[in-house]
Amino acid sequence: MTQRPRDPTSRPAIDARSFDFPPEWETLTKEIQTCERCPLHRTRTQVVVYRGGPRPRVLFVGEAPGAEEDRTGLPFVGRSGARLDEAIARIGLAAREFGVLNLLKCRPPANRYDPRAALTCRPFLDRQLAILRPTLIVTLGAHALAALDPRAPRVLQAAGRVRDLGEFRLFPLLHPAATLRATRHRVRWDRDVGRLRRMLGEPTGPNKGI
Repeated sequence: MTQRPRDPTSRPAIDARSFDFPPEWETLTKEIQTCERCPLHRTRTQVVVYRGGPRPRVLFVGEAPGAEEDRTGLPFVGRSGARLDEAIARIGLAAREFGVLNLLKCRPPANRYDPRAALTCRPFLDRQLAILRPTLIVTLGAHALAALDPRAPRVLQAAGRVRDLGEFRLFPLLHPAATLRATRHRVRWDRDVGRLRRMLGEPTGPNKGI
């Protein structure tokens, strides 16, 4: 079926639960939703697992759910999610071509990143990556970058450049929430998203595109 051209300023569909996922994904999702391995389960409203297609070309990995994500059970649907969806539309990814998830599956109190909870959640993340098998992982923010590439420099140095980790390729970005707080971060975000768009549009092959 031919898709209509997308308005580059429109937001992609925020929920992709209509897609068919393999049984192992459904099993993993139930495990995550019933997890009580760390104290965050006591304060959560909903577990935030994933939104996107079953085999995304690009997987965006953030840090932790916020208030709106905790309310809806979907990652990146608040103000920073709107900024991310604008970027996804600008890049031109269809709903099936991208996925979004977080290191933490439950909202931490006061939105303060909890590294101990991230260690507890890490096996879930690794299993998600193994099932989704994205072509490219885009980290959002310093914590996501450090978790997936501990040897990476600070996010302001690493953002906008591809990092080849052998098992997968990684493209760091600033966290979209940072663009809501400082104009210089918005300018950097726009520049790096433009780089990502151009890279994804390159032909595939040795050392070309992805």
